[in-house]
Amino acid sequence: MVPMPTASINETINTQQHVMAAVQGERNTSKGGIFSLHDSTSLVTGGARGIGLTMAAALLEAGSHVVCLDLLEEPVDAPEYIALRSRAKELKLTVGYFQADITDADAINSIVDQIGQEAKDADRPLKSVIHGAAVQKQGPVLDFDPKFFDWVMRINVTGTFIVTQAAARAMKKYETGGSIILMASISGFISNRGLLGTAYNSSKAAVHQLCRCAAVELAEYGIRVNTISPGYIATDMTKQLLVGKTELMKQWTGDNPMNRMGEPSEFKGAAVYLASEASSFMTGSDLRIDGGHCCW
Repeated sequence: MVPMPTASINETINTQQHVMAAVQGERNTSKGGIFSLHDSTSLVTGGARGIGLTMAAALLEAGSHVVCLDLLEEPVDAPEYIALRSRAKELKLTVGYFQADITDADAINSIVDQIGQEAKDADRPLKSVIHGAAVQKQGPVLDFDPKFFDWVMRINVTGTFIVTQAAARAMKKYETGGSIILMASISGFISNRGLLGTAYNSSKAAVHQLCRCAAVELAEYGIRVNTISPGYIATDMTKQLLVGKTELMKQWTGDNPMNRMGEPSEFKGAAVYLASEASSFMTGSDLRIDGGHCCW
């Protein structure tokens, strides 16, 4: 390979530095600085409750209009959702909601394209998508029914692919670029003591690899793809797993250097960071937020 002349290298670097300086200047002078999501729209799947709803609230506080999507009906009577809509009104922002199955590719592509079109028309482009919808099913390898394994993989892996694809298509079509954030898990790296989670853990490992591959393909369109890997968090799903398992709860917290479980609210900062320009040079990466659980 013929080496590039030093002058050409310097010119390339200088040009890049000038461009980045200009962009950085724009970011720093915008509302809220580099963490600002003002004049943008965000989509959150699994946004009816738990970490998804909490992240939707975080994006709203950062200035983004928010659209939630979930298999569940719109939780109009849930205190957290009522608070989200009330806060949006105070901030002069909007909260939308779609009920849909993430494994229905036609429906998801149609919905995300609609969101992208409406966001563009309103001059607040779709710039971030957080995909948090997932399911859990426990059982020993020797007896686990393959149909349940397929069910977990269909939702947690195929569903993640469908949402990622739809988000990328919309961002490319409307030339907005943006950030796609996939909720993975430390279960994609480790086996969980006290749980028989081969199906779930396999699905989350797949999400990590899906992220890396999609990040490589989509970078040329200004689309970044990253994952967040929570540890043991006090969500509805986790609470269901711990029913009648006091010793397991003690074990999980005891295996954690911080000696406690995390709270959904502790993911707000990560959501805003990955959705915003603060993480502009980050793609194909993972934020592991587990209280140090995987240190041991």
